[in-house]
Amino acid sequence: MNPRKLLALTRAGIMESLHYRLGTFVTLFANLIYLVLVYYLWKAIYASSGVDVVNGMTFTDTMIYLILATSLFNFLEMFVVWDMSRSIQSGKIILDLLKPLKFRTYTFWSYSGSHVVSFIMTFIPTFIIVMIITKGAIPMGLNLVYFLISTLFALIVNFNIEMIVATICLYTESTWGINIVKETIVLLLSGASIPLAFFPEKLRAVVDFMPFRAVYDIPLTILLEKNGADTLQGLLPMFGFQLIWIVILTAAGSLFWNCSVKKITVNGG
Repeated sequence: MNPRKLLALTRAGIMESLHYRLGTFVTLFANLIYLVLVYYLWKAIYASSGVDVVNGMTFTDTMIYLILATSLFNFLEMFVVWDMSRSIQSGKIILDLLKPLKFRTYTFWSYSGSHVVSFIMTFIPTFIIVMIITKGAIPMGLNLVYFLISTLFALIVNFNIEMIVATICLYTESTWGINIVKETIVLLLSGASIPLAFFPEKLRAVVDFMPFRAVYDIPLTILLEKNGADTLQGLLPMFGFQLIWIVILTAAGSLFWNCSVKKITVNGG
């Protein structure tokens, strides 16, 4: 695998993302509206509870978690399913399959440039603003390095989930409904919409073994140094959990793709 080819894809993705800067600002504005709604919703929840700490999280903890989860969503978001569906309908996927890179590798790295731009233009500014408003409530230390490593693992897990769902396009051509269900499940069970600390115990026990937790909850838990994430004993199980699901999903996704691509049909072919 030639690193120059991969870097070329990243560079092209960065240039494309910068070319469509308006889309980034529209996304930021939409996120701002969403966060305002989330703020008042959780403010009402804590006010009605009559206590300052709910399930081990204060109102400030919850808002920091959800704000960073929203900005992390912009970084991790991929449109593999939508792009796959359009490629199949237009026949463009045949050209992609002829490229000198494996399709899954090409797909992953084609989004890398947009991830870089999104991290710099959305997550980092959001992180700085949260630090200023909360007067340094987020710990600053090695947890930042561990967070970056965990976020990279989360990106790979999320990509594999996307590719598994996208492969279904080879059978259905259109996966709008399936993708909406997938996004809802991932956002809910990963902790991006509601912190997992608020889940009922029985549901939490099930969710803890699912791969979705590896996408948002684990990176944010490490960043905010919760559940022992500041110790080696706390970090290893989290990293191990992410790596296990990376292996499982990569193997399952590759097998599913290799079997499915043999049956591909496109319009006019």
